[in-house]
Amino acid sequence: MALQSKNKIEASFSMSSMTDIIFLLLIFFMLTSSFITPSGLPVNLPSSETSDIVMQEVTVTVTKDLRFSVNDRIVSRNEIKNELSALLQEKKGQVVLHIDKEVPVEYLVEIGGIAASLEANVSIATTPYK
Repeated sequence: MALQSKNKIEASFSMSSMTDIIFLLLIFFMLTSSFITPSGLPVNLPSSETSDIVMQEVTVTVTKDLRFSVNDRIVSRNEIKNELSALLQEKKGQVVLHIDKEVPVEYLVEIGGIAASLEANVSIATTPYK
């Protein structure tokens, strides 16, 4: 007595569902990865031995001709505290300082002190040694 099945099982494998999954994963990782956005003002950053990547919530930029900006919005030196307090009022944040290497240290200390007084984590943007 020979038994035969009425349904034939096809041995081929469809790759369309696998490519859909890969495409969705690619989109997910592209959207969730953090990108380093350059600041709006041209700054020649100092070099350091270690240069860690930090999520930039608020950026303060000081150029060598002493132009100040907060999140790519040009402000005066006196307006920095008001801008930072407005941006950091709801939560403790990360403030990244993009300060030109030719700017005197007093500006770095002043802006870092303002950010620290607002209970923000302060980081200095640098470039790695070449």
